[in-house]
Parts: sequence; structure tokens; C-alpha cells
Amino acid sequence: QQRPRGERASERARCARVGDCGGASAAAARGARGETRPSPAASAGSRRARRTAAPDATMQDEVREQDRYLPVANINRIMKRSLPANAKIAKDAKETVQECVSEFISFITSEASDKVLAEKRKTITGDDVLWAMSTLGFDKYVEPLKIYLTRYRESVKGDKAEKGPG
Repeated sequence: QQRPRGERASERARCARVGDCGGASAAAARGARGETRPSPAASAGSRRARRTAAPDATMQDEVREQDRYLPVANINRIMKRSLPANAKIAKDAKETVQECVSEFISFITSEASDKVLAEKRKTITGDDVLWAMSTLGFDKYVEPLKIYLTRYRESVKGDKAEKGPG
């Protein structure tokens, strides 16, 4: 039985904000919509266990870990900017943030992708991402990101004008 789109979106938003998806993740929300692609939180077991597990026929279809997550060096750099210079970050903290950030990106992108497919388009734009964030209840971030996106587009436009034609 299909629930109305607004109800599904609000449930997924609550899931992302609260982090409680009834023992699951945003992958559960995607599963409810019939999506089958793997997500960072969808596979069972710890990351260490997945790294050391012997490859078998079922794991061949899985996406490689380095293709599924943002690089930990980038995560580390961003985390260090928010901390005092002498602060240390535990490896498991970096990995946890890495998984969360990657899941968040998948969550937002999935919603934007649904919109793009419904409109029979092939490219997800910045505006689609902002729409998805608003739909999923991340309204607080939409306005600052709209300003950023506008400034970015202006800077790109300025760079093209400076280079001139061809």
C-alpha cells in the first residue's frame, strides 16, 4: 500500500534529523520506495568486518568502500577546522562522521533524483538539491545555501567572461 508522497518525505526527514529510523536508516526509507541500490548504512556488520571478510559471490555486486564514502582525509580536515589546534580525533569518530556524511548526501541526492526522474530530466541541479533539502525538513540550511549557490554561479559567470570567447 502506497503512502502519500508528503507523508513519506516527512518520515524520511524525521529519520535523518533524529537518526532513529526504527532500527534502520535512510536506506529503509529508500527501500519503502522500492529502491534497491546499496547505501553506506545498508550493509550489515562493522566496517572492519567488511574489510576483512573473504570475498564471495554475494559481495561481488557490492560497491567498493572507497566508492561509497567521502575520503576520510577530507572529513578529518573539515573536523579539525572546528576544533582547537591541540585536539585529537579518534579513528572511530572520523569513520562515524564519514559514514553519516555519506549517508546524508545519499539521502538528499535520492530525493532530488526522484524529482528529476518525475520531471523526465537526467541532470540533478543545485536547485534540485535545495528543493530536496526543503522537502526533507532541512529548511534551516536552504536559505544560506541559496545565497552560496547564487554567489558561486556569479563567480563562474565572471570567470567565463574574463577568459573571453573560445
